[in-house]
Parts: sequence; C-alpha cells; structure tokens
Amino acid sequence: MENKKLTKKEKFAMIKEYIADNEMLMEFIDNEINLLTKKASSSAKSKNQVENENIKDKIVSALIEIDSPVTITDLQKSSVDMAQYSNQKLSALLTQLVNENRVERLPDKKKTYFRALV
Repeated sequence: MENKKLTKKEKFAMIKEYIADNEMLMEFIDNEINLLTKKASSSAKSKNQVENENIKDKIVSALIEIDSPVTITDLQKSSVDMAQYSNQKLSALLTQLVNENRVERLPDKKKTYFRALV
C-alpha cells in the first residue's frame, strides 16, 4: 500500500462525512474546499517554469535527432543547444521528462542513457 500524504481537500472531505448533521460546519468546509480549488487553479507558471518547458522541448527534439540512447554528456557534445546548459540542469529536466513519459531512462551499470519516446 502506498504511503500517500492526504491533501487538505481530501482531509476536509473526510471531516465532512462525520459532521453531516451540522449545517454551519458543512458550509464552512464547502467554502474551504472552494478556496483550495481556486488557489490550485489560479497558480500560473513562473518565468523559469516556462523557460524549462521550452528547454525540455529542445531536449526531446535533440534526442529524436540523435536517434540512439545517449548520456547527458553525449547529449551536450552532440547538440550546440544543449552544450549551453549544465549537466545538473539537463539531469533535472530529463528526470521530469521521464516522469512525463516523453523520454526513456536506460540505466547500464554506472552510466545512464536516455532516449526519446516517439
């Protein structure tokens, strides 16, 4: 079983089940849930997040162009665009791409290779 941390929204929903007979508290909880929903939907991406999305698109394009599994260092050497970014930044962005199922991570002993999922 997963040890998933409950969100405030989920906790309020659980509390709602127990206080179904108290209308005042029900209104309060409904209001809090609405506030949490508004807060979550209004969060715009920061300047860095938008920039990182563009870089991630460039990474995927470079991996498609290379058309074989490569290490981060090889990616930097084979693409002029990628050479301007640090190894750590590319590693973080590649991890995000793996989580988004846009790139495949291929561990091989001490090296890790990446390739685009097309």
